[in-house]
Amino acid sequence: MAKKVQTLSCVLNLNLLLHLLLCLPIITFSSSSVNEFGLNDNNIPITLSSFHYSKSTLNPYSWRYIRVDLPPGFASMSINLESDLDIDPRTVKKLPKSKLPIICFRDGGPPLPDVSNIALTVLSTPANHSIGGIQVLQLVDQCHPLQENTVLMFTNEQISSGALYIGLFNGFGSASTQSKMIIRGSDFSFSTNISVEGCPTSGMWGQYCNQTVVPLSCVQSDVSTNIKNHSDTEKITTCRNSFEASCTGYRAPRGYSLDVSGMVEELKIMTVNVSLNERSLTNNTGNVIGVLYARYGAMPSGSLYDFSIDINKTPLVIRSPKVGRWYVSLLPGKQTQGKLSMEDNNINSDLCYSLDWQVRECPVGKAGPNCTWESHMLQTIMSKNALPFESYYWPIGETISPASSKFLLEPLLSKSSFGEYAWTYFLLDIPRGAAGGNIHVQLSSDDVLDYEIYSRVGGLPSLSTWDYYYSNKTSSSNGSIFFKLYDASENAVNFYILYPKEGTWSFGLRHPVRSDGSNKHQTFMSIASERCPNGCSSPHGTCHNSMDASGLTLYSYCFCDRDHGGFDCSIEIVSRKGHIWHSIALIASNGAAILPAFWTLRHKAFAEWVLFTSSGISSGLYHACDVGTWCALSFHVLQFMDFWLSFMAVVSTFVHMANIDEVSKRVIHTIVAILTALMAATGATRSSNIILVIAIGASGLVIGWLIESSATIRAISFSAMLSLNFTDRYPHFSCSPVK
Repeated sequence: MAKKVQTLSCVLNLNLLLHLLLCLPIITFSSSSVNEFGLNDNNIPITLSSFHYSKSTLNPYSWRYIRVDLPPGFASMSINLESDLDIDPRTVKKLPKSKLPIICFRDGGPPLPDVSNIALTVLSTPANHSIGGIQVLQLVDQCHPLQENTVLMFTNEQISSGALYIGLFNGFGSASTQSKMIIRGSDFSFSTNISVEGCPTSGMWGQYCNQTVVPLSCVQSDVSTNIKNHSDTEKITTCRNSFEASCTGYRAPRGYSLDVSGMVEELKIMTVNVSLNERSLTNNTGNVIGVLYARYGAMPSGSLYDFSIDINKTPLVIRSPKVGRWYVSLLPGKQTQGKLSMEDNNINSDLCYSLDWQVRECPVGKAGPNCTWESHMLQTIMSKNALPFESYYWPIGETISPASSKFLLEPLLSKSSFGEYAWTYFLLDIPRGAAGGNIHVQLSSDDVLDYEIYSRVGGLPSLSTWDYYYSNKTSSSNGSIFFKLYDASENAVNFYILYPKEGTWSFGLRHPVRSDGSNKHQTFMSIASERCPNGCSSPHGTCHNSMDASGLTLYSYCFCDRDHGGFDCSIEIVSRKGHIWHSIALIASNGAAILPAFWTLRHKAFAEWVLFTSSGISSGLYHACDVGTWCALSFHVLQFMDFWLSFMAVVSTFVHMANIDEVSKRVIHTIVAILTALMAATGATRSSNIILVIAIGASGLVIGWLIESSATIRAISFSAMLSLNFTDRYPHFSCSPVK
């Protein structure tokens, strides 16, 4: 449960209050009375956006994505999902993956349909079959079983702003993308309501908008810029908050926000003029304890933060900070084993301090220590086929090659190093709505590769900070489900980053620098955006596109053949030998139609002979096409002919058992042909068709028996009536002897 942090008024003397009023045009503080619950009537969260997705059906092995945009000022997000599922939470782990409906979350990009490598977390469930009160849930790459009623709430203290993707899957695993002749399983219906709430006024934070956040910004008079040596070296900008020492109670910490607008090398945050201000307004500079926290995208706390440092050991140094909004909070007390404790004798004191922050950045095209490494911005070159996600990236300023997407690497490398290695960076942009594609990275050389590749979204990578990396054959991010390594030889490397997050991506190449500065070998690099990874392992699969439920993101996925599965169709589900025997058995099994065809021919039932013969031939052709051997016609035509003639053969067998005249049989066959054609055209592979066909055949047999019985009864009645009529028409005459 998120903690309520009450906002208390600062203890300020008259001079400090006057200075604060003068600084109000620059930084706005929120100081207003609160009720006993810490809420102000003017700061009650309001609804920023609300989405309702009407009831829809999810078939077996299908999935659906929903994108939710969380603005920087959001307070909380709630999800209410209703379905017709009836799953006992105690038996969830016993269900096969292919039949388990789940809900997955991912920050910045869609979760993958093939989530077999992600641990399935079973949420605690109350007796009313709803998941409620989940206040402390980390969303990154987590999946949970779907239930009849799923109620979730996430606050801005748990998740950061940006694009959040929700995935609903009716079964998961490598078989979810495998094509199937008959899809077995249960579908389910669902509807959902998603609501995003935010604070009505700026400068407030928290689930209940009861925490003050002061935006830190530089005024021109407060900026101290230091440009070393000449214009090509680093630029250091130092700022101080535009107020004097701010005082905050030990039970009412204040938060600050700071925007990093570009790729910078370093961010330092320092506390100065730190002192204790007793309630009696007696200054005390001794026994000052506290922890300075920083977090990207969300307010830090004693348990959730990215960086921290003791207040007496500042500055807090963040190297290569991510682009976006950072939040800083100074919590009085000391941290012990991840928990924040406060000294009893300081509870009635206010901690006073000022904040300084320093940004070190390099000019365009430079990066690293002293800005001596090269950084190249890549431009997007659209492919000629104009398909979604089909593009490649090329260094700005270099001559574009229309014949190849690979550029020569050696002229772009950094020439100076600190030690034996240097870094060269390449930056590219994944625009809004393009998180459903894939980043394809290739390196090839005429010699042994001596490059390491590190990638990161929103900031420059390093040996200690990265999202994905490749060092050598045995050291890479290949264990991550969103990183797929396809080739790792001595002179080439080929990998994909699947469903990358939106934003600026940076790829850092760590490479040795030769003392003579010469490069006798040629290395080519290619970075491209592609629809499906590895072309869906063609010819084992084909690439398809679809939109998420919100209509804001286009994503691509693979549809595999009968023998392969996985998100890239690279997993062999059926072996080649098994496929051959399966094909032979499946096609040869249609020879069973010879027996009824021979029997009907022998008994001169020529209509039934044509039907059984045609059914066997069409079924063999359909199965030959289905297993990938040979397709005489299109797959859908062969499927229709196979199921329709099979339905007709079953019903004709029932009708043939009825001893009725040919005219009645033709009428029944005509009606049955229409019904079975509709069944084969609208849903040939439905399991319920078996029951329907047997029911239709049995009905035809019953109708035939009724017709036969009716004819027999009419014949008997006609004979009786004829006998009676003959008796009445020719009465008995008595003959008396002639006298």
